[in-house]
Amino acid sequence: MLKCSSNCNYSGGSKLETIELAHTLVDTILDKQGHNIALLDLREQSIFADYFLICNGENSRQLRALARSINEDAKEKASVRPVETEGSAESGWLLVDFGDLVVHLFDEHTREFYDLEGLWQDAYVVLRMQ
Repeated sequence: MLKCSSNCNYSGGSKLETIELAHTLVDTILDKQGHNIALLDLREQSIFADYFLICNGENSRQLRALARSINEDAKEKASVRPVETEGSAESGWLLVDFGDLVVHLFDEHTREFYDLEGLWQDAYVVLRMQ
């Protein structure tokens, strides 16, 4: 298996840089009505990921739909597959790990509780959309 230009699982076709994948997935999130989107650049703070893409969904059904669409669009539009998907929609937190890009899908309460933006407050905010 070839590797994405960073650390994404590459499955052939046209490969994208990690930041391009992130922007593609922002479009996916918007298409599925995810909101409160933040893209954090962690390259100066982390060795395990370059970017966090964080968003909210309204309920467990929407969180599952977001995760499914993110997986499908990453495969179809960027020719990458996640390394792993963790969590559950019912818990309020799904994580889709593409290696250098980690996508966090939260319900509002769980996002406030874990406060990833506060934990990574020194990260550069590439994008923020309500």
